[in-house]
Amino acid sequence: MLINLNKQIIITAILLISVIAIFQFTDLDIFIQSFFYNFDTKNWLIDKDEPILKFFFYDGIKNLLILFAVGILIFLIFLRKKELIQEYKKGLIIVLLSAIFVPVIIGSLKAISNTPCPCNIVNFNGTYPETKVFDSYPKGFIQTSKAKCWPAGHASGGFALMALFFLFKTPKNQKRALVVALVIAWSMGLYKMLLGDHFLSHTIITMIMAWLIILIIVKLTQFKQRQEI
Repeated sequence: MLINLNKQIIITAILLISVIAIFQFTDLDIFIQSFFYNFDTKNWLIDKDEPILKFFFYDGIKNLLILFAVGILIFLIFLRKKELIQEYKKGLIIVLLSAIFVPVIIGSLKAISNTPCPCNIVNFNGTYPETKVFDSYPKGFIQTSKAKCWPAGHASGGFALMALFFLFKTPKNQKRALVVALVIAWSMGLYKMLLGDHFLSHTIITMIMAWLIILIIVKLTQFKQRQEI
């Protein structure tokens, strides 16, 4: 399946800005997050210390994604002369770069955004005022540490798998790869939402950002290839 990269990058960038604006100027996040919180018991639907769910949707999947990226790197270094690796080399490089840069860029934004998690804000028995990504904290509020909840860092590793779209050759396999990537990423994102660590907007925005980063990686990869010809 051929896609117009320039057009996709522009559309994705516009979509990203639009989605950020929607959640910035509405209370949609609070409305949706309220369904995951019991205001009587003051508990979230999922306990973040529950070991089985934590293993499958946090520690386990995170380590599996790291191993997946390391495996691709090993293939590209030690098995690079194999015919199969040569055939899929371009796609493997895109997937590897996406596995590195999507979490790094998302993580860097988390470090500077200073946006609280749902579990941090007073609406859900926390101590922070409700503060969106472009809001300023009230003058009287004393912040003891920087909040690091926007965008969704954990799910970014899963959304980086959307780069698998560019690994496969046929439209059917590309669509399958994209669906698998989205299922994995959204299972990670929903897990963090259900235990109060992220709003819906954090996950949606991470998904769109990840796709934009992947498209730019593909564009730069193609540019480098043309330079080498």
